[in-house]
Amino acid sequence: MHQHKAIIEFGVIGLGRFGQALVKSLTEAGKEVLALDGNESKIKQIRGYTENAFVVTALDKDTLLDTGIQNCGTVIVCIGEKVDVSILTTLNVISMGVPRVISKAFSFEQGLILEKIGAEVVYPENDMAVQLANKLVSSGILVSIEMHGNINISELKLTGKIDGKTVQQANLRQKYKLNIIALEHNGKTTTDITPDLILKENDKLVVVGNRENIIRFEQYLSCPR
Repeated sequence: MHQHKAIIEFGVIGLGRFGQALVKSLTEAGKEVLALDGNESKIKQIRGYTENAFVVTALDKDTLLDTGIQNCGTVIVCIGEKVDVSILTTLNVISMGVPRVISKAFSFEQGLILEKIGAEVVYPENDMAVQLANKLVSSGILVSIEMHGNINISELKLTGKIDGKTVQQANLRQKYKLNIIALEHNGKTTTDITPDLILKENDKLVVVGNRENIIRFEQYLSCPR
């Protein structure tokens, strides 16, 4: 192992079902991920998704520093079933100055402790991992509900990129294969979506479509004009 100098977007500690699903979802979305686990076979499996995958025999601060986990923007600790290891590992990562630390918990009590030491808390298992990955990847998506067949219903906040355009001019159906099902403007929501309806910056738009297409539209909205 070696010290990573470049900033890595996400670090995942623990490759159970939750951790593996999270790594796969993030890397498939094009994100760089550093993955750590004590099981060599799990590390070998996950290297099909990220080359930054290392076997760690301990989770003390010195060992974690050696992996470069402190250079991640967000670290997710996915070892909730071992309460003491989960809490100590989370505390170690927080003490390294990682900007955002998220920990998995199996109980409300465990979650309270993790929150008290400064972590965000999520609860298992695979479905939550996919939802968390969607949230991390698409910060402009306010709410997302995953349906069957990779179809999502998502609420997005509009930016200046689309300010003043009509629904017809935005042409989301042709450009992104998305259908608008609701629009919130100044706290008022309408489902009467007509072609001449004008879209404004900070409006909230509810769309339905393929998850990848929703992410593409969110990335377009977040790009500088």
